[in-house]
Amino acid sequence: MAKVALLIGVSEYKHGLNPLPSAVKDVEAMQRILANPEMGNFAEADIKVLKNPQPDDIAYAIYHLFADRQKDDLLLFYFSGHGIKDDRGKLYLSSCGTKKQNGKLVTPSAVAASVLHDNMNDSRSQRQVIILDCCFSGAIAQGMSVKDDGSVNVQEQLGGKGRAILTSSTSMQYSFEQEGSELSIYTRYLVEGIEKGAADKDGDGWISVDELHEYASSKVQEASPAMTPEFYPVKDGSKILLAKSPKDDPKVKYRKEFDNIALEDEGEISSANRFYLNEVRNNLGLSDEDANAIEFEVLEPYRQRQEKLQRYQQALSEVIQEQFPISKNNRNGLQRLQTLLNLRDEDIAPIKQRVLAPKQAEYERQQQKAERLHQEQERAEYQRQQAELQKQRERELSTPISQPQSPLRIQTQSFEFDTATITVKSGLFGLGKTCEINRHRGRAEFFREDLGNYVVLEMVAIPGGKFLMGSPENELERLDRESPQHTVTVQPFFMGKFPVTQAQWAAVAVLEKVKIDLELDPSKFKGANRPVERVSWNHAIEFCARLSNKTGKSYRLPSEAESEYACRAGTTTPFYFGETITTDLANYNGNHTYGSGIKGQYREQTTDVGIFPPNPFGLFDMHGNIWEWCQDEWHQNYNEAPSDGSVWVTDNDNPFKCLRGGSWILLPRLCRSASRVDYDRAVRDNFYYNFGFRVVCAVGRT
Repeated sequence: MAKVALLIGVSEYKHGLNPLPSAVKDVEAMQRILANPEMGNFAEADIKVLKNPQPDDIAYAIYHLFADRQKDDLLLFYFSGHGIKDDRGKLYLSSCGTKKQNGKLVTPSAVAASVLHDNMNDSRSQRQVIILDCCFSGAIAQGMSVKDDGSVNVQEQLGGKGRAILTSSTSMQYSFEQEGSELSIYTRYLVEGIEKGAADKDGDGWISVDELHEYASSKVQEASPAMTPEFYPVKDGSKILLAKSPKDDPKVKYRKEFDNIALEDEGEISSANRFYLNEVRNNLGLSDEDANAIEFEVLEPYRQRQEKLQRYQQALSEVIQEQFPISKNNRNGLQRLQTLLNLRDEDIAPIKQRVLAPKQAEYERQQQKAERLHQEQERAEYQRQQAELQKQRERELSTPISQPQSPLRIQTQSFEFDTATITVKSGLFGLGKTCEINRHRGRAEFFREDLGNYVVLEMVAIPGGKFLMGSPENELERLDRESPQHTVTVQPFFMGKFPVTQAQWAAVAVLEKVKIDLELDPSKFKGANRPVERVSWNHAIEFCARLSNKTGKSYRLPSEAESEYACRAGTTTPFYFGETITTDLANYNGNHTYGSGIKGQYREQTTDVGIFPPNPFGLFDMHGNIWEWCQDEWHQNYNEAPSDGSVWVTDNDNPFKCLRGGSWILLPRLCRSASRVDYDRAVRDNFYYNFGFRVVCAVGRT
């Protein structure tokens, strides 16, 4: 039985490939341990070494390694250098003359891995070990083909008794960078595993190829987690005994014990394990000097990994100090650095969390501050414009004109309130979302209407102005019936601060009948301060008529234009508080979302009026809670709609009337400012626990 080895290292390249100084040193280290009679026990004459050879030299040496061998011979092939794949994904071993042309490999300048495979198959030896320390070395398992050039699996490609292939990486990884060592990462730990006896996992005094790979692979991934060494044993290949190990050497025993503890503690030895290791060292009679040397060697890959993580963290910290958010160029640069340092995404995730979280929080605070300033500026400008419009309207009202005007003048008083806007925030690294609600102080004018028995109706002054009615074509989940958008000029009017409540309904329902009877308590969901529901359009009209008779003022349902104008309150977003909606600001079916919003509470019934913030006009419950009847008859779109905000009636016999605002039972998209539906004005069925109304009054004020 003979033990024969071919060791090839290519460090020098003449045609543009990067030099690999460690490759030749790798070969020398492998030669040293194989020739050592206490380790590999290969005869010097049976170890062939090629340093920086030409492709023909490699091919001839491979042939002589496998030719004319006996079945019990142990053949070892080792290569350290550039591994290159061609356009078909097949692996080539580089030579010092290997070149690329237009980015593609000139194949005659390298040696195809299939040459190695063919000679392995032709050899009578049944114990073959192949060690490839190069980029793409894992491609030998999928890139080689058999003699008929058909693609097959690993077993078919490498089939044969007692064959094993060890590879350093599966892709283009920087397998040759190893700080503090002249050797490549993978070869360093192959050598260490044999030289120190550390790879003898079962302690039987022999190091098999699977034990050697397991040791080297674990150490590589401690130092460079992104590297992926692989092991391909075929039949009895994993049982090939490659080297001897000092069986009873106390240094070997201590190293194994320390290795296991270091793996368990991830390189940070705990206090309890430190006491345990001290006892093991004393029992083995190991000197402090020897123990410290072993510990230094075992912990070296952990230190290297920590140093790489620290360098990445330093780079990330300096980048965000210069620029945040991080630009595309800097993100690409950080990705390249991560690849060069052989770090996985999961390795740098804690660093990103630790470094980016404070910066992200600071950035969000600055954005919120800028947003608040912008909103305040917009609100101030809007209030200025509305004040100008109001002054102009009051001047017009004080000047006699040909059209008849109401002789009534209403004394108003002011009230203050907090309105709200909403911003959706993404969590760190895009994980999770939250809705941030910002409060803003508002002020409006109103008057009270005494309905008797301590029940009052509060009417808010709505300033006149122009607005764009309907939804833009790019608004999410819009419908064609909200088109076309058109400019409407609305005159000042008063609108109920809340939808008509059950207490207000009861106070008016006992007044003298005008046309039809009113049920005293029609609502399904009972509560004096809840909105009245289960009322038809005809019932709402009767309510307005009785209220007008009692007060001497002209009360009616709002026009569609007045309703949308009052709901928007100067905003152009889908909801007065922003681009989305939350159940913290309105009562709707919170099991569903709109836009970038989040799910919320589904209350499954109406709520008391006024529990959510009002809009900038001081009106409550303009989104959700109940649908609100409008005076207008239903039209399928806004073609030929009036532009003065008046009630739109073209056919007095049309039984279908408009509703606005959405309700507690509906999807959030139906609660948008532009949303509109229709229903028969006279039908009163169970669906009406969804329907209510609020009133408007068109009178002057002082």
